[in-house]
Amino acid sequence: MANDTNKFQAIIGHCKEYGFIFPSSEIYDGLSAVYDYGQWGAELKKNIKDYWWKSMTQLHENIVGIDAAIFMHPTTWKASGHVDNFNDPMIDNKDSKKRYRVDHLIEAKADELLKAEKQEAAAALLATMDKLLASDDFSGLKLLIEESKISCAVSGTCNWTDIRQFNLMFATEFGSTVSSDGEDNKVYLRPETAQGIFVNFLNVQKTGRMKIPFGIAQIGKAFRNEIVARQFIFRMREFEQMEMQFFIRPGTQKQWYERWKEERLKWHLALGIPASNYRYHDHVKLAHYADAACDIEYDFPFGFKELEGIHSRTDFDLKSHQEFSKKKQQYFDNDIDPATGKPYGNYIPYVIETSIGLDRMFLAVMSHSYVEEDLSTPEKPDSRVVLKFPVKLAPIKLAVLPLLKKDGLPEIARQLMDACKSSFKCFYEEKDAIGKRYRRMDALGTPFCVTIDHQTKEDNTVTIRYRDTMQQERIPISEIQTLVEKHLN
Repeated sequence: MANDTNKFQAIIGHCKEYGFIFPSSEIYDGLSAVYDYGQWGAELKKNIKDYWWKSMTQLHENIVGIDAAIFMHPTTWKASGHVDNFNDPMIDNKDSKKRYRVDHLIEAKADELLKAEKQEAAAALLATMDKLLASDDFSGLKLLIEESKISCAVSGTCNWTDIRQFNLMFATEFGSTVSSDGEDNKVYLRPETAQGIFVNFLNVQKTGRMKIPFGIAQIGKAFRNEIVARQFIFRMREFEQMEMQFFIRPGTQKQWYERWKEERLKWHLALGIPASNYRYHDHVKLAHYADAACDIEYDFPFGFKELEGIHSRTDFDLKSHQEFSKKKQQYFDNDIDPATGKPYGNYIPYVIETSIGLDRMFLAVMSHSYVEEDLSTPEKPDSRVVLKFPVKLAPIKLAVLPLLKKDGLPEIARQLMDACKSSFKCFYEEKDAIGKRYRRMDALGTPFCVTIDHQTKEDNTVTIRYRDTMQQERIPISEIQTLVEKHLN
């Protein structure tokens, strides 16, 4: 799928045309790198969230969920390292005045080389970039950009400034401009959801009587002031994360890290997306809090990119919050240490993090599901666009379509709708020829369509059509709900 520009543009157009994603504030010409989810996009997004939430909290007895506030005390971000370390290397073109993230600029050049079938040159360029980023060698990165003749997309020139760091957090003011004691009331929109979990570690552990190892999960919005946001919803300024922080005994992080790497890939593969679409990518440069980190990358139409991160965060976060808050973030472990024969006692837990971008997961599902099929025969040209969503994620599970708007057929269709709509999302439509309605449902990814016709009045059977194969069969109307639920489970 890598570098399939035409498919990517087709997906973007399809998302807007069929009510999945719209540019935000489009009547005012939009807002860069901000998008609104339409009626069917919101359903698909919710289904992805539900699938993740159930797998984390319902299927794991030792993982619970919370919903922390977006606004947090500003010291939170000092303790987490975001104030000092949440920076990206940036470079400006002197002629266009346009600013770029250095890694994005070099990756775009690598994509050009891949399109020109210069795989070795692209791999060498990215390997050199990774090495220079890992050592914070900004002068080396600038030299790499100049030697690779990487030009600005706007000016077309290679007239670059020096590289410098740029903090990605959005700042705003909380309450009045200045507090009563004269201090600045600046707060930040959270750049990640993890810190809301860490500051609530003891609250959850004590009220839930949680015993290590245990996890805390959260789904929520995060905000990053990306300078060059690109590739549709892959990199946005306002996005949603699904994160789980798993608290463990110090010294066990390696085994838990490997276990969660495996568990998270299984979650993706359970959707039926081929394993060849995924790969692990170990981090060359580790974040300041990590002793191991990797990404699960997905093969998007623009190549393999990060979809989910698994990080061994050590005890950095809880230790840092203990230092800045002056409140102990420790756990007393009653279990017996085989080495000493005594309880493990008090310690600050280590953490394994799994963090997946909900919007990126949406794009991965959409990229895999979008298919253009040529159905032409020697007698008749024909084609269709179909979204082959996994049934459990499809926005609409069942379309109920009376063949005609008369003869009592709509009434029977409505009875079926009423019987099923409390169990799963249904859609009713009686306008246009049945073939056109089938095509619309294909474009929305609806796995099952049921047609009510005159034979239904005679023997209580209906025609069910299967999205992926377009095959049809007659079955009793009483079996429809059971059939759909079987596929959902």
